[in-house]
Order: sequence, then C-alpha cells, then structure tokens
Amino acid sequence: MYLHPMGLFKDMLKEGESLFRDEMALDYEYLPKVLAYREQEQQFLATCIKPMFMNRNGKNLLITGTPGIGKTAATKFVLRDLEEESEDIIPLYVNCWQKNTSFKIFTYLCEELGFKFIQNKKSDELFKMLRDRVNKGAVVFVFDEIDKVEDYDFLYSILEEVHRKSIFLITNYKDWIVHLDMRIKSRLLPETVEFKAYRPEETKGILKSRRDLAFVEGVWTEPAFDLIAKRAQDAGDVRVGLHMLRESGLAAEQESQTKIVIRHVEKVTEKLKEFTRKSKDELSDEENFVLTVVKKNSGKKIGDLFTIYQQDGGKQTYKTFQRKINRLASNGFISLKKLVGGPDGSTSIVEYSIIQKQTADKEVDASALFSDGDSLDKPNPSGNKRLDEF
Repeated sequence: MYLHPMGLFKDMLKEGESLFRDEMALDYEYLPKVLAYREQEQQFLATCIKPMFMNRNGKNLLITGTPGIGKTAATKFVLRDLEEESEDIIPLYVNCWQKNTSFKIFTYLCEELGFKFIQNKKSDELFKMLRDRVNKGAVVFVFDEIDKVEDYDFLYSILEEVHRKSIFLITNYKDWIVHLDMRIKSRLLPETVEFKAYRPEETKGILKSRRDLAFVEGVWTEPAFDLIAKRAQDAGDVRVGLHMLRESGLAAEQESQTKIVIRHVEKVTEKLKEFTRKSKDELSDEENFVLTVVKKNSGKKIGDLFTIYQQDGGKQTYKTFQRKINRLASNGFISLKKLVGGPDGSTSIVEYSIIQKQTADKEVDASALFSDGDSLDKPNPSGNKRLDEF
C-alpha cells in the first residue's frame, strides 16, 4: 500500500517569511543599548572628560588595541551618554580614514556644528569658525584611525587654540605616538588605554546578544552558532562573527530553510578569503602594487621589501612606502611583526594575510564596529514577514 509522506515541507520557509527580525543589529556600526565587557574602559574614558563638568580642561587620551575589539564602540557609547548628560560639552567624532587631511577634517567638523555655505572657505577660515564656536563651552574631539591622516596641522591648531577640551585618538598601533611630531606630542601628553582582546566567553556573549536581536527566536541551532563564535575568536575580531551570522542566515533563506545549521556556516566559511575590510578594487593603484610586492615576498623585513619594490618599478620614497604598508596592515591585508634589537636594529616583518577581515562589498568605518543607530525597535528592513509574525 502506498503511504503518502507527511511533513516533507514543514521545515521550508513560506513565501514572504524571513529568519531575520532586525538585520541591522548585525551591522558593524550598530551601537546597542548596552555595551558589555567594556565597562572598565568606558569608565576610564569618562574620567578623562569629567574635569570639564567643573569648568576645567579635560585629559587627552590615546586609545589602542587590535581591530574589531570594541575601541570605537566603547568611545561612541561614552559620547552618547555625554550628549544625554550635558548640553555644554560638545562631542565631535571624526573617522580619519574618510577625512584624512586638515582641510577635510575642519570642513567636516564645521558641517557637524551646523555651519552653512562653507564650500569656498580655506582651512584657516574653517578652523576659526570651529574654534570660536567650541570655545563658548567645552568639546570632546575623537579622531578615529588617527594613523590614517596625511598631516597633523589640525591637531596642533586644536591643541593651541581650543580652551576646554579632551582629545581622544584611536589607533591600532600602540607605537604610533612615537613617530608624532614633538611639537604636537609635547602639547598632547595623553593618557593611554589599551583594549585587550575579548576572551572566548565574551566573544560568544557579544555574538549571542546580536544574534538574539537580529534573528527570530529559535532559528539557530547551537552547533552552528558555536562554530561561528569559534571562528570569530580565532580571527580575534568580533566583526568576523557578525559577518558570518548575517551570511549564514542569508544562506539558509536561499534554501528556504527555517533552521540555520552547520552546513550554512561552512558554506560561508568558504567565502572567508573574500571577507576583506576594504575591497581590493577600492585600493589605489599604488596600494595594490605594494600589496602585490608583499604577497610575492611574504615574511621579509620591511627594508628588504622596499628594495624589491624599487626593483619592480616603485617610485615612492621609503616614508611613503612605509605609510602604505601601515594602511594595508590596519585593514587586514597584511600583518606586521615587530623585531626589536636585532643586528640591524628594530624592524618589522611583513606577511601577507590569507584571510582578510571585512566585507568586500562595503567599505567599513575602521573605527567603528557598531552604528550610531541606538534604537533596537527598528522595523524589519525587508518587506518579508518574520517567522514569529505568522
């Protein structure tokens, strides 16, 4: 007797259904209402600002740590609290990857302060407008990815002419300040806070919190989620986990599945080599040229690489070459290992990164893991209904 099979399609998504509740919670720039595991660092940042509540000057701060461990998120969290607490202290955040000259920085800051018709202004005119406005009260400047700027005139001007201020500088490089112009360094005199890598349970906790915000309850199998948490911990970058959560969910939806399983995660893992912080197509020709030199000669000292670069037709000076190397490193294309006290003095070993750490289809604010969008109740961006709405 023929038996009609039952339940063959019970685990299939129906038309218009979605596994996602709020996909935006997986964005690198998303700022949650609670930022776990960085309470101590946030308290230290707040301490640097507190003197300004008593009409005194704030402290300057150098914030360091590897990419993807919450430097920008913690800083933006403090700025958000500051904005809610005080109308007299202005928080100003600048991403120096995008605004990498004094002129661009001053233009952006004037726009943030609401100035109109500034298109034809010169740098000194823009700074005067900025200075006169912020000197009416107090200001916290945050310059994220400070190592990306091409000149530091803006920093000197702020240190000299802005009265009540705190300046926060964020960088992946602990020794960045060593190479800073002495006239700026002697005026800056920053405190330092280093963000340490998340422990495995912290990485998993962060990803679980985002998963629960982003997805309909119950769609993740634990083995699949555990694998993503492990991949993120191995990479030392929470953003790897956020990327994999999103892509695994999309992979399951493409198969019309109501559960996300290990197969979907493994499918995404195969694409990790494409997971770059900035698409190679978005690199300049010179940066691509330098990257090619490193790829062919991975593991060599930076001085030896510069010699090869010149032999291959490179025209830039050593200082410019070194700056390109640092930019590629900060974006996960290559890694640098410092060697101190060798026969040739201190140098760096440069290695090509096989797995690179951001989406290739979107340039991400290196400073920023999470977004300014602090509402957790945003509508589902897709037109599809969530599973829990049926």
